[in-house]
Amino acid sequence: MAKILVVDDSQTELHVITGCLQSAGHQTLTAANGEEGLSVARSELPDLVFMDVVMPGLNGFQATRKISRDPATKDIPVVMITTKDQETDREWGMRQGARAYLAKPVSEGQLLGVVDEMLG
Repeated sequence: MAKILVVDDSQTELHVITGCLQSAGHQTLTAANGEEGLSVARSELPDLVFMDVVMPGLNGFQATRKISRDPATKDIPVVMITTKDQETDREWGMRQGARAYLAKPVSEGQLLGVVDEMLG
C-alpha cells in the first residue's frame, strides 16, 4: 500500500483523512502546516501528498509549488484538498503543480478514488 502525507492545520481534518486512508490499508504521515509538509515530503518521499490550502505561514499553494519544483520531490503527486472551491482557486492550484483538486468536505469514495487515480 501507499505512503501518503496529509498536510492540514486542522486536527479534525487530519484525523478524518488519515483514518480513511489507514482503513484502506495505507501508511500515513501528517504535517500541520506547509513548512512541515515540505520538510516531511523531502525526508520521507511519500507516494502521494494531500495538501490543504489555508494554513498559517507557508500556505498550500506555496508548499505545492515548492514540492513540484524541487528535483527531489517533483515526481510526488500533490492533491489539493480544501474549502477554497472557486474555479480560480482550482486553476491556481493546478498551476502550482497539483495533479488534482478536491473540495472539502471530501467523501471516503472521493478520497480513495483519487488515491487510485494518482497511484494506479
